[in-house]
Amino acid sequence: MNMSPETRLQATLEAIRPVDSGWIEQARARQLQLTKPPGSLGRLEEIANRMAAIQRTLSPAVRRPTMLIFAADHGVCAEGVNLYPQAVTAQMAANFVRGGAAISALSRAAGAELEVIDAGIAYDVTESDGLLRRPIGPGTRNFCEGAAMSLQDAAASVALGIEMAERAHAAGATLLGIGEMGIGNSTAASALTAALTGSSVVDVVGPGAGADDACLARKRSAVERALDLHREQLSDPLELLSRLGGFEIGAMCGVCLGGAAQGQAVLVDGFISTAAAALAVHFCEPVRDYLFAAHRSTEPGHAPLLAILGQRPLLDLQMRLGEGTGAALAIPLVRAAVEAFTSMATFDSAGVSNA
Repeated sequence: MNMSPETRLQATLEAIRPVDSGWIEQARARQLQLTKPPGSLGRLEEIANRMAAIQRTLSPAVRRPTMLIFAADHGVCAEGVNLYPQAVTAQMAANFVRGGAAISALSRAAGAELEVIDAGIAYDVTESDGLLRRPIGPGTRNFCEGAAMSLQDAAASVALGIEMAERAHAAGATLLGIGEMGIGNSTAASALTAALTGSSVVDVVGPGAGADDACLARKRSAVERALDLHREQLSDPLELLSRLGGFEIGAMCGVCLGGAAQGQAVLVDGFISTAAAALAVHFCEPVRDYLFAAHRSTEPGHAPLLAILGQRPLLDLQMRLGEGTGAALAIPLVRAAVEAFTSMATFDSAGVSNA
């Protein structure tokens, strides 16, 4: 039965439950039985324990890891916040599906499936075989002049992400990664970060794709004006998305919500993806139990968002590309952690003394 976006969102929120800490304790107890000194695998043990708790089993598995990459455009580009022309969103989406982008290469290296979804690209994508067309609209509006999107479109963008998580779950995926492509979206993510964390604009607006000093000043000005314009409508998460967000940000938020509702772990990429994940936590706090911060971005706004997730990133490689690249790199790490947890012998089965 078809549901409205609002109904789908509400049903998903109602389905999310906190991870049972009892499973964490059972996983920790198993770690002590494996043929290694206690704690010697460091954070790999933490990853495996959380995967066991998310899947509610001491035999967790990484099956069909899937990268969900959403592309959309932003009306705030009218303020000169972007170093590259907006047509690059469509061009890079085509590059993704052709297999020529960094996320294409890293997904292949990780053994992950790559799904590229048009959530609202403004320009035609010339080579679109493999691109899933689900645009909410031809990009958002300029949030310096009004809301970036209607409340209905905000709900539709979140519902799109929920649908993609459900689709991956139906195909057998137990691990999802989120990423994005959208010229101007670091400006939207910066505005959301300032609103979500209370941080100053100067502390959260960074260079994005490489903005020079003049472009950076325009980004800061745009975010400051947007926050002033919408200040009275930023408490509700859907309203916040509608005022300051983007279609791809809403969709990534939806993947976090949908994954949590279905017991899937979600690898969150860098700054823009983490803004979406923090928004998901604003919708429903237990969502953070299902999220892994994949890597630490060099963008200045990333740190306060990670505080909302309550996590230390798995990787710190001085990256700031986006596209889900950090999440793809973290997939083999999660797979290795789970494999060690499930495949290592115990002291008893190996006949090894642990005394």
